[in-house]
Amino acid sequence: MELTEEVSSWASCLRRKVGAVIVRENRVMATGYNGAPTGIRTCIDRGECLRETMNIESGTHAELCFAAHAEQNALIQAARYGISIEGSTLYCTHQPCVICAKMIINAGIKRVVYKEGYPDDFSLQLFAEAGTDIEKYKE
Repeated sequence: MELTEEVSSWASCLRRKVGAVIVRENRVMATGYNGAPTGIRTCIDRGECLRETMNIESGTHAELCFAAHAEQNALIQAARYGISIEGSTLYCTHQPCVICAKMIINAGIKRVVYKEGYPDDFSLQLFAEAGTDIEKYKE
């Protein structure tokens, strides 16, 4: 979990710094943090958070943001470099949202461990139905 905190420090989001690490067989397979896609100016570069400017409530309208989520970026990194993550564990600083939950389930990740909650009960419902283990990290 310490590594997820370190990875989150690289985030380019002004509102919330999130980190994700995908591990299989005790090896780090991929990492991700929330930030703008390659070639897109970050909120730090812009000097404002689009979500705050538009007064968007946390846990809603995730598509209205310049950044991709940490979990998404970790999944994309694994895909880009041809790294199999089926059966792996995803560690993240925050509980995944429903969009990330769908991607995590379809990627074949079997376990998710998160440190901080997030206002998205539907993601927990999907994880339960899919048989993906999800647990809050206990220090």
